[in-house]
Amino acid sequence: MAELVYRPVIGAALTMFKALDLKIDIQGSENVPRTGGAVLVSNHISYLDFIFTGLAARPQKRLVRFMAKDSVFRHKVSGPLMRGMKHIPVDRTRGEAAYRHALDSLRSGEVIGVFPEATISQSFTLKSFKSGAARLAQDAGVPLIPMALWGTQRLWTKGRPRNFRRSHIPVTIRVGEPVEAPTDQYAGAITRRLRERVQELLEAAQRAYPVRPKDTEDTWWVPAHLGGTAPTAAELR
Repeated sequence: MAELVYRPVIGAALTMFKALDLKIDIQGSENVPRTGGAVLVSNHISYLDFIFTGLAARPQKRLVRFMAKDSVFRHKVSGPLMRGMKHIPVDRTRGEAAYRHALDSLRSGEVIGVFPEATISQSFTLKSFKSGAARLAQDAGVPLIPMALWGTQRLWTKGRPRNFRRSHIPVTIRVGEPVEAPTDQYAGAITRRLRERVQELLEAAQRAYPVRPKDTEDTWWVPAHLGGTAPTAAELR
């Protein structure tokens, strides 16, 4: 079926990235399967993470269908785009319908994108993972593809103004090898293994990141354990 909305949106995003002169470094895209279903799992530090997560699958010519809160689908601008790109609305009070929708998509060979932290991490460290991604992979018989993003929080994140100036911000993306989700294992155990892998990829992305804060006022995007001034998870609680 023709993608009358998704591909033009990708083109618009790439044009915006070029205008902003973003320095995007992607490694590991070959781990996204060229055919068949898969659950793409990423950390979540920015409102734009779904764009960059989808970008990581582009070299394999895959389009990612994201699970996103249903309020985004009710917005007069984003709603038609989200529906046109065949993303999956999630009503957190009635998650069964979204789960069935995602499961059907996986069984038909789609790549589903999931942020298992369920919300943006304002500490820029990994929160606990929900087990839904692992259960989807088990039920559909597909692999989990872990990945990590770094630098996207500098563009637009919770509690900070958007930075859409031509500021040459680097974005580092790392995609890891598939994590299997056998049905004879508990989803919780698979989720712990998956989170450990995303943590490893996040640390690799942070090590590879080519810039450091310019001054003390620019340390807000660096986690406290790395010497920055982002609030810790404990402080946020």
